[in-house]
Amino acid sequence: MTLNPSVADAAKPVKTLPDAQTVTAVRHWTDRLFSFRVTRPASLRFRSGEFVMIGLPGDNGKPILRAYSIASPAWDDELEFYSIKVPDGPLTSKLQNIRVGDEIILRPKPVGTLVLDALLPGKRLWFLATGTGIAPFASLMREPDSYERFEQVIMMHTCRTADELAYGRELVENLKHDPLLSEIHGEDFANRLLYYPTTTREPSPWMGRITDNLTSGKVFADLNLPPMDPASDRAMICGSLDFNTDVKAVLEGFGLREGANSEPKEFVVEKAFVGDGI
Repeated sequence: MTLNPSVADAAKPVKTLPDAQTVTAVRHWTDRLFSFRVTRPASLRFRSGEFVMIGLPGDNGKPILRAYSIASPAWDDELEFYSIKVPDGPLTSKLQNIRVGDEIILRPKPVGTLVLDALLPGKRLWFLATGTGIAPFASLMREPDSYERFEQVIMMHTCRTADELAYGRELVENLKHDPLLSEIHGEDFANRLLYYPTTTREPSPWMGRITDNLTSGKVFADLNLPPMDPASDRAMICGSLDFNTDVKAVLEGFGLREGANSEPKEFVVEKAFVGDGI
C-alpha cells in the first residue's frame, strides 16, 4: 500500500544513498503489482500495521520518498512491501525495476493508525481493503497478537480482476499452515481466519464491492456470520480515499465508531492513502 507523499521527510540533496537497506527478494504478481523484501535495520521497532518512508534517489540527486505500509509482521527479520506500478509515477516508475542486491532508502520512523492498540477489545476483527491496501493487513494477519485479542479475523479484499488477488490469496493459504501460529493458537487456528476475496470486473466465485457486500448482508450469509455489532465487531479500513469514506459510512451505519491511537473505539482508517499517483 502506498500512502500520502505529504508525510515525506523534506528532500535534501544526497551524494550517497542515506538510510540504505538491501533488496533481498522481488516478485512481480501482475503487470501492475509487485512485492519486495529488504533488510531490516537492527534498531527498527514497529507495531504490525504501521508504515515507513521508503524511496530512491531522483534524477536530481534528491530522494523521492513515499510512505509504504510494512507488509511483514513485527517479528520478521526482514521488511516486506507491496506496491502498484505507475508508469509515470515519480517513485514507482523506478522502484518497479529494483533487483536483489539493489539498495533503497528507508527512514526508520514507523507510524500509522492501523494498529491493534487503536481498537477496543472485541470478538471479531474485520480487515477491509482494496488493491494494495491489503499490505498492512498482510502484516496483521501474520501477527500472533491479532488472534490473541480476537476470536475470528476476517479478511475482505476486493480487486478488479482475479489475478490482482493473487498476493493475498497465497498469503492466506500459507498462513493456514503456518507452524508458528498453529503452535501458539492450536491446530484449529486456520478456522479462525476467514478470507473473502471479491472482484468487481472479472467474474469470480464472489463478486461485488465491499460496501455492497456489507450493506446487503451477503458477506454475512456467505461466511455464516451474524451482522456487524458494535459490541463485538472491530474493523480496519485501507484503500482509496473514496473507498475509505464509503466504508466508514457503512460501519457507522452498523453503529461502530471511529477510533485512534489516543482514543480506541470500534474501527480505524488509514487516512494517508493516496491512490495511484506514486
